[in-house]
Amino acid sequence: MSSGAVTQQADVEPALTQTGAIVRTMLDLGSGLRRKQARIPPGCCLAGPASGGGELWFVIAGTGVLETGAPPGLPLRADQGLWAPPGLTYRARALAAALLLDVVSLPADAVSGPDIVLTSNFADQPVEVTGDRQFRVLFGPKAGTGFAPATQFVGEIPPSRAPDHSHPYDETVLVLEGTGKVHIDGASHPLVTGTCTYLPPGLPHCLENTGQDILRVLGVFHPADSPAAKLGQAHG
Repeated sequence: MSSGAVTQQADVEPALTQTGAIVRTMLDLGSGLRRKQARIPPGCCLAGPASGGGELWFVIAGTGVLETGAPPGLPLRADQGLWAPPGLTYRARALAAALLLDVVSLPADAVSGPDIVLTSNFADQPVEVTGDRQFRVLFGPKAGTGFAPATQFVGEIPPSRAPDHSHPYDETVLVLEGTGKVHIDGASHPLVTGTCTYLPPGLPHCLENTGQDILRVLGVFHPADSPAAKLGQAHG
């Protein structure tokens, strides 16, 4: 994985859990950093304890309820981020329509996060700008939560290509909407809804929006840092 990876959702075999959720593992590093997508049909649930050093969730679509043993349940809705601390026993249920979740598990040796469930709504976060791109941080050291273990953000990229650059952290990006290409160390790979990328620290890369609409992406950095933090960049 040191050279990075690109995984297309259509290439990942879905697994059916005993509780009826359909799970695709999009990324699984030996370090414990993992990313999966879970589709929960109405009447079914995703159950667990939260693995590793805790989990960062994002509700891609649908509505539901998170039950942790203390009623009432926590409402889940689209464009909502959520922190599930390590070992939390949960059941995420879908309501009227299927609930689609992105779940990123952090390594067990990650910086400790809060020991309670936290939520963060996309619409409530301030817009930050880098170049012609904008993003909103749902969880991170500079977000309203003061969250230390990792950074979760939603970025919006207009039709354009940024200069190649690299970051000082592990980066995994999921495409929520749009089409484009990811350029990794001189090679290009297509981006469509559901594509997942992994970029290790120091690997030159850039995202290009080749479509006519906004390319919307969900990024997670570990360790936590700003989406604007770069080791260097080269124009070309």
